[in-house]
Amino acid sequence: MAATTPGTAPGDDRLRRFAAIWSRAVHPAMPATTMTRAEFERYLIPLARTLRDALRARPFDPKPGARVGEALVRAQCTDPEALAQTLGVIESYLVLYCPPEPALPAEESRARCARLQHAVASGFARALRAYTLAEQEAVAGAALAAHAECEEALHHSEQRFRAVFGSTSVGVGIADVEGRILRVNDALKRMFGDPGSMLAGRNVGELVHPDDSADFWVLYRELVRGERDRYRVEKPYYRSDGSVLWTDMSVSLLRDASGEPRYQLAMMEDITERRRLHERLRYEATHDALTGLPNRALFFERLDRALAPDGGEEGGPEESAGGRFGLVYLDLDGFKSVNDSLGHTVGDQLLVAVADRLRGCATAPGELVARLGGDEFVALVTGITGPSAQAHVTALARRMLAALAEPVRLDGRDLSVRASIGVVEGARGELGAAEVLRSADITMYRAKAAGGNRYELADADTDARVIARHSLTNCLPTALDNGEFFIEYQPLVRLSDGTVRGAEALVRWLHPAHGVLGPDQFIPLAESTGLIVPLGRWVLEEAARQARSWRCEGAAAHDGPMRVNVNLSPSQLRHPSLVADIVAVLDNAGLDPSALCLEVTENALIGADEAELRPLRQLADLGVDIALDDFGTGYSNLSYLRRMPVSTLKLDRSFTRGMQCAPADPVDVKIVEGIVSLAHTLDLSVTVEGVETGAQADHLRLLGCDTAQGWYYARPGPPERLHALSLADAASPAP
Repeated sequence: MAATTPGTAPGDDRLRRFAAIWSRAVHPAMPATTMTRAEFERYLIPLARTLRDALRARPFDPKPGARVGEALVRAQCTDPEALAQTLGVIESYLVLYCPPEPALPAEESRARCARLQHAVASGFARALRAYTLAEQEAVAGAALAAHAECEEALHHSEQRFRAVFGSTSVGVGIADVEGRILRVNDALKRMFGDPGSMLAGRNVGELVHPDDSADFWVLYRELVRGERDRYRVEKPYYRSDGSVLWTDMSVSLLRDASGEPRYQLAMMEDITERRRLHERLRYEATHDALTGLPNRALFFERLDRALAPDGGEEGGPEESAGGRFGLVYLDLDGFKSVNDSLGHTVGDQLLVAVADRLRGCATAPGELVARLGGDEFVALVTGITGPSAQAHVTALARRMLAALAEPVRLDGRDLSVRASIGVVEGARGELGAAEVLRSADITMYRAKAAGGNRYELADADTDARVIARHSLTNCLPTALDNGEFFIEYQPLVRLSDGTVRGAEALVRWLHPAHGVLGPDQFIPLAESTGLIVPLGRWVLEEAARQARSWRCEGAAAHDGPMRVNVNLSPSQLRHPSLVADIVAVLDNAGLDPSALCLEVTENALIGADEAELRPLRQLADLGVDIALDDFGTGYSNLSYLRRMPVSTLKLDRSFTRGMQCAPADPVDVKIVEGIVSLAHTLDLSVTVEGVETGAQADHLRLLGCDTAQGWYYARPGPPERLHALSLADAASPAP
C-alpha cells in the first residue's frame, strides 16, 4: 500500500495523484500556455477537488463540472485535444482516486461521472465561445482601425495605404460596387490557398457556397446600393484545392468625396479551426458516446421543434411539410440479465449492434433514431400527413422489430434480442414533449406486460388510468399518516341458525379528491410500493380493538366469542416480523388468538415451501384461525390442503352464482357438494362469499356449508351496524 505524503490526509494524496495524471495527459496539448507542467498540476488540484466534491454530493448536482471546464479555458487550455484528454481522465480515474463516500452502486457512480463529463464539456464550450468572441472583438477593432487607415490612405496617400494593406495579418480585399475584385493582400491569398492573383478580377457574386446564410446576399445588395455602410457575417468559401474556408468577414462601404459609393472593403479572419472545434463540441454534446446515435439532448431539441404548432422556427422542409408526428419508444426486454450474466462490456457491444440495426430502419427524410440512455431507444418521424400517418409510424415499429429478430453474434455466442415498443402518433401542436414521452413510456410498458417483443399503440383512456394510478401511488404514503383509511365490517353468518359469528374487516380509503375508494383500487398499489406492510398492521390493530370491543359489549348472540377476519397480503406473509407483530397486536388489544382469523388467498400459497408456511403454522399453533380465501381459483392439486395450516376454506363466489335462483345449476351444486365433503373430511369449515339471495342461502345450508357472507345479509358497514345485526334474526334479508 502506497504511503501518503507526510502532513496530508489520504484523500488529499489521492487528489494530488489524480491532478498529476490529469496534467500529464493535458499539458502537451496546451501550446499557448505559459505555465510549466508542475505549475499546471498545482492549478488543477482545486479543480480536481471540485470534481471530487461534486461526485460525492448528496443530492448530486453536476453543475460544478461546468466551472471546471471554464477554468481550463482561462488557463489557455483551448485545444480540442485537451478537452478530449480531460474527459478521458475523468472517465478513467475520477471514481478510482476520488470514490464517493459513502460508497454508491457502480452504475450510479458511472452515471454521476458521465454527467460531470457533460458539465465539464458544456462549461468548456461556453468559456471557449466567450474567449473566441473576445478575440473577435479584438480583430474587429483591428479591422476598424485598418479600415480607417485604408480609407485615409485612399484619400491621401497610395504609398501609405499599400504599407497598411500589405502588412496587416487580416485578409483584406477591395472590390468596386459592381462586385469586381480589384485588389487582395497576401494574407487573403494565403487564406484562399492562392499564391498568385487568381482572386483579383473575379466577381464577388461568383464566390458562392451552399452554406451561405440566406441574409448574406440581401446585406451585400443593400451595401453596394449605399443603403448601409457595413455588415459582418460568418461566410464559407471554397479554397483553390476545393476545401472549405470559414471566415469572420466584415465588409465596409467606401464612398468618394461627394458621398457616392465607390468601393467595398472586406476584412476576413480565418475561423475554420474554431468552426471545426465548435462542430466537434456540438457533436459530442448531442450524440451518444457509445453508439454514435443522437442523444437525449438532440432528440428533445428535435421533438420540441416537431411538436411546435408551426414546426419550429428552424424546422427544415421535412418538418414543416406535414401536420403530424410519430414517436416510437423502444426498450430491450431482459437486457439487465445480459449485463448481470455476461458483463457490461458485452452489454455495451450488444447496444452498439442494436443501434446499428435501428439506424438502418430510419433512413427516410424526417426520421431520426436516438438513444435516450441505458437500453432505451426512440425514433421520431416528422413530415407525415393524412390518414396514412399512423400506418407510416407503425411500419417503422415493425421494421425495428424485424431488424432485431436475427440474433446478434458476440464473442462466439448468439444473443437473441427482444424489444417492447410504444407508438404515439398525433397532430402537431396538441401535446408537449413531456406528455408525448410519458404516453410512449406507458404504452411501451403495456407492450412489455403483454409479453414483450411487440408494439402497442398509445390510447388516451389507458394513459389516463395509468396517470391516475400513479397519482394514487404518490398519495398513499401520506394517506396513512393523515388518517384517511377506515374499516367497514361485513358479517359472517352461521347458516345452520342464522346467527352472526363474526365479521370480515374491509379497509377503505377516503381520498380527499376521489371520495371513498375500495381495496381493489389501492391494495395492489400498496402491495407494489411496500406500504401494504404498515397499512396491514394498522388494519390488524383496528380490527383487533374492534373485536375486543364487541366481546366486551357481549355482541355474540350465542356461544363463542365474536371473530374478526383480516386479509393478509403476500407481502405481509413474507415479512420476517409477521408473527411477532400479530402477537403484539393481540396482546395490546387484550384479544384471545381464537377471536382472530387471517385470510390468505389460495394463489399466495400455491407452491409455498415449508419455510414460507412456517409463520402460518406458528400462528395456528397460537390459536389463530387461518382461512384459505378465494378457494378454487388456483387450479392446484387439492392434496396440498393436507399440509396447509388452515382451518377454513372460503369458497369463491364464482362457484355459487348458479344457485341464486331456483332451480339451481346442477353443475355448481355438484362442485360445491364435493368441496364441502372434502373440507369436512379434512376437518375444515366452509365459508361462502357473495351470497345475494335467500334461495342461494338455502341451497348452501342444505349442502352443509358452515358460514356465509354477502349482500343478502348485509353490505359492509360501520361496526355498530354489525352489533345491531347480531341481536336480530340475521337469516332475514338486510333492509
